[in-house]
Amino acid sequence: MSSIYCRYCGKEIKDRDELVTATNYFRIQPYHWRCFGKVEEETIAVTKTWKPLNGPSGTISVVLMLLLAAVMAFTDVLGEIGNLIGVLSLYPIILRVLSYFLFESKVPDLQKTK
Repeated sequence: MSSIYCRYCGKEIKDRDELVTATNYFRIQPYHWRCFGKVEEETIAVTKTWKPLNGPSGTISVVLMLLLAAVMAFTDVLGEIGNLIGVLSLYPIILRVLSYFLFESKVPDLQKTK
């Protein structure tokens, strides 16, 4: 397994419980959960906000967007606009999957060994 390093402090992330993957538009970055708190404190503009992908808020967002994409894809709600909304709602799902395969799967889950 390759090591994952925090983008804030540069130290290795050794446990999946320490890992927070966050997104800002098309970028996905790994942080320690404490470092992510510092990044949030230093944020001065709404456009520079980092949103966590893993955790309860990210999971709820993915589930809701998956439901929206399914409804828009398999029904005729809003016609062609609904199809466009369905495709756009796949964005957070793709980010979450990328986050899992790029970062979370490479960090060991030490909670199981404790």
